[in-house]
Amino acid sequence: MNSKTSHCKIVDCTIRDGGLVNNWDFSVEFVQHLYKSLNDAGVDYMEIGYKNSPKLLKGAESAGPWRFLDDEFLRTVIPNKGTTKLSALVDVGRVDENDILPRSESLLDLIRVACYAKDVDKGLELVKLFSDRGYETTLNIMALSNVMENQLLEAFELINDSVVDVVYIVDSYGSLKPNDVSYLTEKFRKYLPNKRLGAHMHNNLQLAFANTLIAAEGGVELLDSSVYGMGRAAGNCNTELLVSQLQNPRYKTRPVLDMIEKYMIPLREKEEWGYIIPYMITGILDEHPRSAMALRDSEDKDKAVDFYDRMTTPELSHSK
Repeated sequence: MNSKTSHCKIVDCTIRDGGLVNNWDFSVEFVQHLYKSLNDAGVDYMEIGYKNSPKLLKGAESAGPWRFLDDEFLRTVIPNKGTTKLSALVDVGRVDENDILPRSESLLDLIRVACYAKDVDKGLELVKLFSDRGYETTLNIMALSNVMENQLLEAFELINDSVVDVVYIVDSYGSLKPNDVSYLTEKFRKYLPNKRLGAHMHNNLQLAFANTLIAAEGGVELLDSSVYGMGRAAGNCNTELLVSQLQNPRYKTRPVLDMIEKYMIPLREKEEWGYIIPYMITGILDEHPRSAMALRDSEDKDKAVDFYDRMTTPELSHSK
């Protein structure tokens, strides 16, 4: 029995990160079945959406309700909460603190704050606010592959003095290799000795699962994943892989397979995510996937050579 991963907990992000694929157009029935499946599978947290404010975002009208979670609405969706806790993510600059009830009045247990390294101070202000209202908190530092060492060390100093519970290593562009993950995990553990750690990996290089396991074996506790890998662009580490591989007698694979069979397979026929060549290209170039997402939305969606040439030839990308 490998006890190296027995400390781990799973945060399933299917609705929140997967919502970036289909504009959060999940039916209540879909979300209810997912919650039941995750609860039966022993998954620790379900991230049921974003808690950002529609006033602070473009295009809010067209998005599904999971984009801006409403506490009363949540109660109708999950009238009987099980052991799986509920999480929501907010972005620095996109959340209105007045939308966040005290935890005692909300179904949410965990609020995660996503920010770039330059905004860690702002992120920690939000963390303090949510912590004061009783929530578990995390700080998710995005796009770590593009953060310079000195920036990271400054961020660590602020984080060390903060109340945040968990600090996340986030591979936003899906460009990290296993060695990079080992390196970052050691660095985070060294400079944040009193903080628990989390990991959020993307699958551009087909390494999300491997990288998540390496983080786990390095002492990272909260592991993000999504059912059938559903997440923006190349998607995330797969929940079904984690529940089957982590050493914890509580985790069960079968309920997740039920969710995949009933809901994810049909959804995958309508929506696209996962390891697809343009996403591989942005991953190897350590770039945000937005250019590849735009390509996949166009008539030239499979013209990988032309896309690669444009991405690797700076002077081409600006010519008409």
